[in-house]
Amino acid sequence: MISKLKVIELASVLAGPSVGQFFAELGAEVIKIENINTGGDVTRSWKGAGEQTDDRSAYFCSVNWGKKSLALDLSKKEDQAIVHKLVERADIVIASYKPGDDKKLAVDYDTLSKINPALIYGQITGYGSDNSRVGYDAVLQAEAGFMYMNGEEGGPSLKMPVALIDVLAGHQLKEALLLAMLEKTVTNKGKHVEVSLIQTAVSSLANQATNWLVAGQMPKKHGSAHPNIAPYGDVFFTKDKTEILLAVGNDRQFEDLCKILNRESLAKDSLFNTNQKRVENREQLNIQLQKEFNLFYCDELLNKINHAKIPAGVIQNLKQVFEMPEAKDLLISSDELRGVRTFVGTTGRTPLLAPPHLGEHTIEILNAIDNHQ
Repeated sequence: MISKLKVIELASVLAGPSVGQFFAELGAEVIKIENINTGGDVTRSWKGAGEQTDDRSAYFCSVNWGKKSLALDLSKKEDQAIVHKLVERADIVIASYKPGDDKKLAVDYDTLSKINPALIYGQITGYGSDNSRVGYDAVLQAEAGFMYMNGEEGGPSLKMPVALIDVLAGHQLKEALLLAMLEKTVTNKGKHVEVSLIQTAVSSLANQATNWLVAGQMPKKHGSAHPNIAPYGDVFFTKDKTEILLAVGNDRQFEDLCKILNRESLAKDSLFNTNQKRVENREQLNIQLQKEFNLFYCDELLNKINHAKIPAGVIQNLKQVFEMPEAKDLLISSDELRGVRTFVGTTGRTPLLAPPHLGEHTIEILNAIDNHQ
């Protein structure tokens, strides 16, 4: 079923295109329609300092594997007609236009569903289809409370180093589209589904939301430390200056850690013998734990911690990350390019086209349209 799926991507940047790559990874045919007048997807020009790439920037390559690129000018009726022809045989459209722009370009759901009533149309907006504000991930991180909580206590508010709201919105839209596909098996009807970045962000606050809504406690900056568990998210240096992060989730794990560190008395101390006490006295606890970490080399200590099934890990850079077998299994490669799959829940991995150059498949797609007429 998925291998016969035809997807039209009218989206740019990260959230929408990540959904397009998701379907490509499952074997669907994904046609990415790009604005020929503006150089296509804006992320083609988002290059880091000193980056030497062609029109496929590193950023663009993050979510555009497996697609074909069709370069058009949708302000022209003849190019709109090309999209309409493609929609006749399409199953899904993914769009991320500013509210109103889709109608100006004749690629809105009302227009396309008249051409293909079975079409499922997935739309990503910043603040909803009734709000004209442009949604950018960094602003959403600020407005949804993430930046207020992120950073060291007393320090500046920080955004996360990936566009996490975009990534999460992509997952939300995948879920909405898959549900619409399931519903279609019963109704034989298409559907319009919409995901906004702001609602995605708020819905992702998880336990921090309920720390406020249920416990009445305003979440604040704790660095990497967890507000409800200790030592969880706390980082310690070993004798060889390696950073180890602990994620101790219960009293038994803490007792086992203290045994490994030869400080069993810490687990019995009235300041630290329950999780809530450890949270309340985190600063004193971390001072004591750091003294013990200073006595061990990383490999020796981590082997003992892992053997005892205590959650912990070394803080790694990306070179180290992609040396892990679990990460290598997600790598995609084509010629000189490498990338990472966005979907991990599958055993059968479809080979993917490399991220396309702007308009690379225009002639091929136009010829296929003519042949279907």
